[in-house]
Amino acid sequence: MRTVRAAIAVVASTLLGVGLAQAPARAAVADDTTRANTLTAMHGEAFANASYLAYGAEAARNGHDDIADLFVATAATELGEHFTEEAALVDFVGTDVANLRTSIEGEWHEATVVYPGYAQQARRDGCPRAARLFQELAADEATHAAQFRLALYAITHPRSGVRVPIGTAVPPVPIVAGLPVCSGVTQDNLEATLRGEAFANASYTRYAQHARSGGRLRLARLWTNTAGQELGEHFSEAATLAGLVRSDAENLRKAIEGETYEAGTMYPSFARQAASVGEDEAADLFAEIAHDEAGHASAFLYALVDLELGGMRAAVRRS
Repeated sequence: MRTVRAAIAVVASTLLGVGLAQAPARAAVADDTTRANTLTAMHGEAFANASYLAYGAEAARNGHDDIADLFVATAATELGEHFTEEAALVDFVGTDVANLRTSIEGEWHEATVVYPGYAQQARRDGCPRAARLFQELAADEATHAAQFRLALYAITHPRSGVRVPIGTAVPPVPIVAGLPVCSGVTQDNLEATLRGEAFANASYTRYAQHARSGGRLRLARLWTNTAGQELGEHFSEAATLAGLVRSDAENLRKAIEGETYEAGTMYPSFARQAASVGEDEAADLFAEIAHDEAGHASAFLYALVDLELGGMRAAVRRS
């Protein structure tokens, strides 16, 4: 239970914007390819953050506190440092008005195009649970878009008397470990949903911090509550259907694979590309993160070895 409480505390502080690193001042990326690579990296860091929180919760349920602590700490680094520093590199966080307009566009597109289309595909694939989830997500995203529109009006018309809404804090939904419920295109759509909701959570967390620093506390609460629903409900429900969480050993292996790819392939290639066009600050950041990800891969590998050795010792004792 100690680790479960610790994990909850970390999630809460992350969503409130507490403890997020203040990214060092860097020159904004001008090269289009470097910018695209940075956004790709940000999506990966957001997904790693959400996935590792899920893996950590599963490890805590299984009584593996050390593994849970490792996943939670690594998740905090992926969002609080890597995502944050990459976001600063491309001026991802704008004014509150600009951030609201970006959010409205994204939420409305999901509500009217993405999730209705996914729901139709799920029905064709014979996966009613996914169809229901996608319909629910479409309705939720429409609500988010409406709340963001109201917030935008309140900010741009300060004498209207309209107040910025604060949204609703939605209790997190536990992720059930297991195999995928659906197959085919719907499974692909569930995986895309995981990445989209993880990115929304990370983005809104940054937007909330910006609003809070500017004294717009109600707007910060709106983004914080929306981020919480994207991660704690939408990501979680899609994760259960997609079979994201497995055994602790399988989760560690997936984490090792992902971190090894980022450390040895993705970030080094991004660094080389950035250096080739004179984006030296981006190249340096990518190299730094590659080093971090190599450390994460090693830590996960040690944890996996310890877990498997512990299982072997337990088997010997039982024999």
